[in-house]
Amino acid sequence: MSSDFKNTPYAAHSVKQMIAKVREGNAESFGDLLQLYHNYLAVLASTQLDNRLRRRLSTSDLVQETMLAAHRDFAQFRGKSEGELMAWLRQILSNCLSHAIEKNVYAKKRDIRREVGLDTMAKRLDDSMARLAHIATDKAASPSEVMMRRELAAELSGQLAKMKDSYRDVIVYRNLQGLTFDEIAERMKIKSGAARMLWVRAIAKFKDVCQMDKNGDAT
Repeated sequence: MSSDFKNTPYAAHSVKQMIAKVREGNAESFGDLLQLYHNYLAVLASTQLDNRLRRRLSTSDLVQETMLAAHRDFAQFRGKSEGELMAWLRQILSNCLSHAIEKNVYAKKRDIRREVGLDTMAKRLDDSMARLAHIATDKAASPSEVMMRRELAAELSGQLAKMKDSYRDVIVYRNLQGLTFDEIAERMKIKSGAARMLWVRAIAKFKDVCQMDKNGDAT
């Protein structure tokens, strides 16, 4: 999974201004705009690819497909804010995931009861990022405060991308995919106790990284 993430940090550009430039025909700004959300899309995609899909489709493939679709269909995007852009990108990713499931999992034996609707897929993606945002909040944060932190989802994804592979992977498996430590141990080929300790160290490091960036220090 580690090769699917790029170390491109989330930059504090004026997304609204970048969107306006793209609408004026500035192709370079569009590439820069999409790159801000590469890590965000990669984290989201990594939480949704189960073992059946992972054998046929990588996270980087899914992110590339999403970005290509965003480039092709940008004229259909009517929003102006970062939140609207992220919601639009999530919907495109949901579409790509749905098509991948249809093509790779249910192509030979179609069963409508097993298909994942786009609304369900989008809700799952939103929940994944809410959990990611919660990692960097205080335990005493209220649900409304936690949900507000979802606005930092792209930045938090960038922080994850800065971490070493084992730390990033264990956080994705535990906090975003909801795997047990036994399941994590099997995937990472370590013992369950070692997986638990690795997760504890990874969470502590992730909080440190987020706090350093919040204070404007180098990471």
